[in-house]
Amino acid sequence: QLQFVESGGGLVQPGGSLRLSCAASGFTLDYYNVGWFRQAPGKEREGVSRISRSGGSTNYADSVKGRFTISRDNAKNTVYLQMNSLKPEDTGVYFCAASTWYSMESQYINYWGQGTQVTVSS
Repeated sequence: QLQFVESGGGLVQPGGSLRLSCAASGFTLDYYNVGWFRQAPGKEREGVSRISRSGGSTNYADSVKGRFTISRDNAKNTVYLQMNSLKPEDTGVYFCAASTWYSMESQYINYWGQGTQVTVSS
């Protein structure tokens, strides 16, 4: 069974940190580029960060640069998103996605995770 499962979300105070994980099962993650997306209530889904197959290339949305770090451990078939200095506007459901295209355009996404809720609030 092919699965792409996020974990690590939760409630955190502004300025706090969370580490999201995205674990793949049933397929080999190192064949894919991986992206993190988020969707806030009433807003469209937006790209947060992406990482190439080898981990040698990464990109971040301007809103998270300097605060979030994406990484991957292909041996563990897992991608991570370390989120520091969290702000209320970071609240949303975070999804990971795998694609053979680094651009992570939606029509080229091969796998989506089910999402994990991140809430930043005092």
